[in-house]
Amino acid sequence: MSLLHFLILLPLLAAILVPFLRKAASKIHTGWFVLAIPAVLFIYFVSKIPQVQDGEYLLETMSWIPSLDLNFTVYLDGLGILFALLISGIGTLVVLYSIYYLDKQKEAIHQFYVYLLMFMAAMLGVTLSDNLIVLYGFWELTSISSFLLIGFWNHRDRSRYGAQKSMLITVFGGFAMLAGFILMYLMTGSFSVREIIADLNVVQNHSLFLPAMILVLLGAFTKSAQFPFHIWLPDAMEAPTPVSAYLHSATMVKAGIYLVARLSPVFAGNAEWFWIVSSVGLITLCWGSFFAVKQTDLKGILAYSTISQLGMIMSLLGLGSAAVYYGAGSQSDYYIKATTAAVFHLINHATFKGALFMVAGIVDHETGTRDIRRLGGLMTLMPISFTLMLIGTFSMAGLPPFNGFLSKEMFFTAMVNAAEMNFFNMETWGVLFPVLAWLASVFTFIYSMILLFKTFRGSLKLEQLPKKPHEAPLGMLLSPMILASLVVIFGLFPNILSYSLIEPAMASILPSLLQPGDQFLVHISHWHGWQTEIFMTIGVIVFGTLLFLSLRYLQRIYRWIPEKLSLNLLYDKGLSAVDQGSNRLTRFYMRGSVRQYLIYIFAFMIVMLCYSLIRFDAMVWTGAEYADMSIYEIVLVIILVASAAAVPFSQSRLTSIILVGAVGYIVTLFFVIFRAPDLALTQMVVETVSVALFLLCFYHLPKLKKELTSIKFKLSNFVISLGVGITMTLISISVTNQRLFESISDFFLEESYRLAGGKNVVNVILVDFRGFDTLLEIMVLGVASLGIYTMIRLRLEETKREDKEKAYTPEYVFPSFGWMRSNDVILQTVTKVVVFIILAFSVFIFLAGHNHPGGGFIGGLITSSALVLLALAFDLKTIRNVIPADFRRITAAGLLIAVLTGIGSFVFDAPFLSHTFGYFDLPLLGKTELATATIFDLGVYLAVVGVTMTIILTIGEDR
Repeated sequence: MSLLHFLILLPLLAAILVPFLRKAASKIHTGWFVLAIPAVLFIYFVSKIPQVQDGEYLLETMSWIPSLDLNFTVYLDGLGILFALLISGIGTLVVLYSIYYLDKQKEAIHQFYVYLLMFMAAMLGVTLSDNLIVLYGFWELTSISSFLLIGFWNHRDRSRYGAQKSMLITVFGGFAMLAGFILMYLMTGSFSVREIIADLNVVQNHSLFLPAMILVLLGAFTKSAQFPFHIWLPDAMEAPTPVSAYLHSATMVKAGIYLVARLSPVFAGNAEWFWIVSSVGLITLCWGSFFAVKQTDLKGILAYSTISQLGMIMSLLGLGSAAVYYGAGSQSDYYIKATTAAVFHLINHATFKGALFMVAGIVDHETGTRDIRRLGGLMTLMPISFTLMLIGTFSMAGLPPFNGFLSKEMFFTAMVNAAEMNFFNMETWGVLFPVLAWLASVFTFIYSMILLFKTFRGSLKLEQLPKKPHEAPLGMLLSPMILASLVVIFGLFPNILSYSLIEPAMASILPSLLQPGDQFLVHISHWHGWQTEIFMTIGVIVFGTLLFLSLRYLQRIYRWIPEKLSLNLLYDKGLSAVDQGSNRLTRFYMRGSVRQYLIYIFAFMIVMLCYSLIRFDAMVWTGAEYADMSIYEIVLVIILVASAAAVPFSQSRLTSIILVGAVGYIVTLFFVIFRAPDLALTQMVVETVSVALFLLCFYHLPKLKKELTSIKFKLSNFVISLGVGITMTLISISVTNQRLFESISDFFLEESYRLAGGKNVVNVILVDFRGFDTLLEIMVLGVASLGIYTMIRLRLEETKREDKEKAYTPEYVFPSFGWMRSNDVILQTVTKVVVFIILAFSVFIFLAGHNHPGGGFIGGLITSSALVLLALAFDLKTIRNVIPADFRRITAAGLLIAVLTGIGSFVFDAPFLSHTFGYFDLPLLGKTELATATIFDLGVYLAVVGVTMTIILTIGEDR
């Protein structure tokens, strides 16, 4: 694992440690500990600026699943370092701000910082991953962590609603994006962004190019709140202000911008890309600025302004893609400037919008409201906040000498150049670009003035404020002061950014326009002469001022817009319709009968599989000769078929359990005959534990009803079971008689000892070659055991509560395995000896499994069998006394050991769950083989014991 990999995962590691700070940080705010994480990251990325500025990049690869072309490859170039600095830099200021904003006595600050660090790591992973699938994994982690952050105040309905809304929309886009990534893989055979760009000719001439592009853009548009997917962002303002300042101004909403910029080398120069990206961006710009004027909540105005500003950046990236159409040359310079403006405004927006969100939070914190109808006259009471708001709003409005003015002028330049394009049908529609840009800028000016003057000017309305307003403490003001200072510094000295960040970022976005060793030359000036752009700015100020002064008349326009045309209403109605439809569908087939569910499943399986066999002519019977059947096999088959056929017609559950157990034990005998000792041993122990578990479950069921013992009922069971048996038999015969590929068994037989150091091929497959499957299987078992435990415990708690309310004690408690005690003296006496023999045998089976029949799975089952025998002879309290540990914790310990064994591979730069072995001379034992797979097998052993005993004890103690 490289240093860069470690730094990306550092916030996740810190998030794991944060809950342990609860006691250590009883007197110190947890934020002070967390603050070091983004600060260290920021310092590291700042140190890499000279290297990236010289045209170099940092590439580190960590193997994950190489066979699937999945490696955690980190790529730090100009675009990556720009976003990394935003994520870590703004993150540092947000954590500092949150220390003073969140009260550690009233808020669950440990949860807050866990979620925030998760999000920070996810964003770093998104912006620095070269592998598209790894990028997607981090992308969805941003959705999950933002869901938790937006819903942090989960006692509020609006917080839960906003969190759900953001989750549904962004995850929908994420799934679409994943599909687009898969199509890109089908075109190029690689998930690496660098390799896809290198294979550009194949991609752009492929029939899947357009579908892949649209799917990827869906992911980008939903995450960056582009029209019509923008509706989640205003509702996300229910999050605490530090979250809004971080997620919704500088990081999460910029993830979509990043994706468009990163994949521009793949899709830019294409007419569809140009029109979709630029037009969606312009529509979003206009829509957001127009509806921001309508808002009365400070954060609501900032939310719609963010939508508008994101649309502006997106439209610039769309226009900049036209430079690829021209290629390197003087004609492309006009459109390169659009990309320059996009990158510059990306930085500017993070600075002034972050400051504005923090000031809005300060106003809310110190006055108790964000409603501008109740605010006003705060300038004299909160002069520092007023100054910070003035700098932020003037920059957002595009007024000199702030940085927003410069990037807004560059935006106007790009739009004016767009009107002069003579390709992509811009001769007809190009004139709309500067017109729409100017109109949106007028409304941007208006809502910026609303933010400033409606909050700090006018008359003070103390009687309408929940709190007496006063200036915030210095600690809360420090972060927005730093951001406001950057607004001024970048406005006065913009070329600080030109050579260090903007030029390298542009080289990442438009690499095809550079020759090897060349770089873009960016120089940002405050004055370009009396050109069209400056007149557009003057017009914005004049018309914006007039409209702001006549605001009450302007706002009448919004009354003309029918509420039924609201996209939010469409979302709510659509979600309600889906909810009602799913309820009706669920009620149709969820009748509360497990038997009916099984009939649905098995009937569907029979129909689909048989149809597939017939439809695709997959049923093959070659008539090949098979080995002769011995008399033992014939007898066992007859007994097995008879036992299985008798199950549906048995008159008692006990008989059914015995017959099912008999079927299992007969299968065990087949494994013995076929010389498969591992399978025989596993099957025998599984049947033993299963029969005990069945007895526990069936013991609690009521008596069989007459209709459940009728011939009709049993005949239908027989038909379904016969159909499943015949279907699976036909499939097995077809598979046996038709091999499309060579058997992989020879590989395992030949390589198990050479590659894994084990002679027991079955165990080697489980813990080495297919260890990932085994890990997922024990995880599923763990989840199942916890589900059973939770369901029964909830029912027990409810029963106890009802009994307590009724003050009623039943005269007769139905006996259960949990408290019954056997009176068989012989069984108890024998058990005291046999149980230790079984336990010793289970340890031997576990240790011998790598080279002889056995392993962690069967060893765990044998241990569980010994404990079941102990419970049968005595009671469950005896098990509790013998093993006082919580079996759920044993399950967790087993899973943790298995996972840590897999993660340990990364330390040696090996894929997840890679194992090694060696031979060592040990005292007393001599030359001994030691394999890391044994550690993984120990995790399997503990997980199996924990899962089995959790289920048995939980059911057994349920009276």
